[in-house]
Amino acid sequence: MESNYREYRQLDLPEVEREILERWEAESSFERSVEIREGAEPFVFYEGPPSANGMPGIHHVISRTLKDLVCRYKTMRGYQVKRKGGWDTHGLPVELGVEKELGITKEDIGRTISVEEYNLRCREAVLRYKDKWDELTRRMGYWVDLDNPYVTFENDYIETLWWCLKRLYEKGLLYESVSIQPYSPAAGTGLSSHELNQPGTYKEVKDVSCVAMFKVRRDGRSDFLFEGTEGAGVYLMAWTTTPWTLPSNLGLTVGPAIEYVKVRTFNPYTASPCEVVLAKALLNRYFRQEDEGLPLEGYVTGQKSLPWRQLAEFKGTDLQGVRYEQLLPFDANAPEQIGAVTPGADPFRVVLGDFVTTEDGTGIVHTAPAFGADDYRVGKANGLGILVMVDREGRFVEGLGEFGGRFVKNYKDDPGYRDVNLDICLR
Repeated sequence: MESNYREYRQLDLPEVEREILERWEAESSFERSVEIREGAEPFVFYEGPPSANGMPGIHHVISRTLKDLVCRYKTMRGYQVKRKGGWDTHGLPVELGVEKELGITKEDIGRTISVEEYNLRCREAVLRYKDKWDELTRRMGYWVDLDNPYVTFENDYIETLWWCLKRLYEKGLLYESVSIQPYSPAAGTGLSSHELNQPGTYKEVKDVSCVAMFKVRRDGRSDFLFEGTEGAGVYLMAWTTTPWTLPSNLGLTVGPAIEYVKVRTFNPYTASPCEVVLAKALLNRYFRQEDEGLPLEGYVTGQKSLPWRQLAEFKGTDLQGVRYEQLLPFDANAPEQIGAVTPGADPFRVVLGDFVTTEDGTGIVHTAPAFGADDYRVGKANGLGILVMVDREGRFVEGLGEFGGRFVKNYKDDPGYRDVNLDICLR
């Protein structure tokens, strides 16, 4: 009996691939799979579009294979699956790449290079490797319509998005709120998680951190912290890697199950006696074991050994609701300013948070709800309010005394900070 199938004496997978692709192309197999199901129930698929400003990789083959499996399955089930291709011409990574190629910054646009020329270079860069993507698409047998793709920089796509937004607005489905997201003051725009995962986004830099001492207010809720203080102030120690957010501080967050201790010691800068609260597990990060129990009398500034003595121990839940004095009070961040932005706000107190750990810091987290997703979440849950003391250029706002108008990081002049990103609240 004669077989309809070709017999292979030796398996040659590249040759099999070539023959199948040539047959699909000759018979317009993909196009026919759509045409013969005209009028059938549609299964809508839009390619979740790749960015052609970089070369495709093996991970794209894997993800596209999964997409193709679903579309082929739905086609076999009788659906019409048109499979529209697309290109994501996302802005910022392309812009930064072009600026690096040209040796310019955002400030040079409109001066050393025209806006038109800059846009043209970006449009060229964003589809630079489209031919490589098209070849990969064909070679891997991925069925998708690349003859009529949607391209995110084209006006019909942009106007479609505006139309969708208009319809959502008319249906009452849009509302105004706040979002904590990465923000680039150098580029003047918010950043997506995808953009922050581009190659070369991160680099090692030296930065400033600090331990801030927040003075506890004495009232009925905090009396237990003042037992046996002998007149010394009681402070909550909070470590932060973003000291520039301290003017926006509205709370301190502790872990409910973490064990905390109160220690009698001295402020190493002023030699003033004080009592500080921090996580027990982090005690030896700040106080040497050999200095415990040294005489408290006669300590002077600069002395190598810092005397200390543990006085009490308690859980994070015991600290909940304890109030403290605002660390950096200025006109711009006065309580009435906080109330004007978020009426009914009740700031400057200790709250509980599940994100607090004892791996770093002091076990007490400086909380500025306008900066950082965890801060915003715990601030909203506890009614701390929200306060943005940094503008979109990365400068402190006016009304913050000596800090007003200064850049929080010197990204304008320091190449190490030129593309610094800030987590910031955007309305």
